[in-house]
Amino acid sequence: MARVFVTRQIPGPALERLKQRHHTAVWPDREPPSYEQIRTQAQTADGLLTMLSDRIDRELITAAPQLKVISNYAVGYDNIDTRAAGEHQVAVGHTPDVLTDATADLAWVLLLALARGLPQASAAGARGDWGTWQPLEFLGAEVYGATLGIIGAGRIGRAVAERASGFKMTVLTAGRGDRNALEHLLTNSDFVSLHCPLTEDTHHLINAEALARMKPTAFLINTARGPIVDQAALLRALNKDQIAGAGLDVTDPEPLPPKHPLHKAPNLIITPHIGSATHTARTKMAEIAVDNLLAGLTGEPLPHAVPKPT
Repeated sequence: MARVFVTRQIPGPALERLKQRHHTAVWPDREPPSYEQIRTQAQTADGLLTMLSDRIDRELITAAPQLKVISNYAVGYDNIDTRAAGEHQVAVGHTPDVLTDATADLAWVLLLALARGLPQASAAGARGDWGTWQPLEFLGAEVYGATLGIIGAGRIGRAVAERASGFKMTVLTAGRGDRNALEHLLTNSDFVSLHCPLTEDTHHLINAEALARMKPTAFLINTARGPIVDQAALLRALNKDQIAGAGLDVTDPEPLPPKHPLHKAPNLIITPHIGSATHTARTKMAEIAVDNLLAGLTGEPLPHAVPKPT
């Protein structure tokens, strides 16, 4: 039997399948293990089941001579040095496809809540600032017939676009390398939703220049990766009413410290990275993550291997 370390408890019955076949240690605490604790466990492990927040770098992989497979409980894998893994013949898997609808739904939750100012309206009622009906209060933006810009038209981006069809929205898309399409999208969209992966090219893709191109009535939604947005530039844009608002399910860093100035920014919704947080999505992610581990531990091809670095 191989030895496997799982860095967090995960939902559903998949872990029982793993425990029946291999010695499996699961981190018991709500808060994640430190980098040093993961490295210590990895030194004698044949397999790791990791979270997106776990840093699995070259140093850790090099110090784990028995390691055969790393299964990331996420669609993304920018937390893993896949090049180092390949050099050490360590297979790397992820959990694509299953969180597409859950994340697309959350992008729409943020979009609709921002458009209609739901946090502000709810807070006003809770503090007693709810008088008679007023024609000038809580005015929001129309979603039906508006223009939605989607940066990154992969699985999740396409799912967001499908939902937009029900609102008769005009949908603009831009890939990572199409600068002209990106500038056109930023200039003409009423809502901009980010769904691109985090790479060297997309780090701070939404910076001060990009925010300046957006309409002052436009909203930004990020359910992709926190560092795609320059948060200092976003904070300035929100404080200066340069854009109408933003919704972030991802931040840089995560978790965002309670005293971070973004928490006090106007017209901003921050959720704690809950894009995949449905029972259906998270349970299926667990099944796929365990399938990847079981395959890698027996030397078989992973059913959902990450692309090899170029």
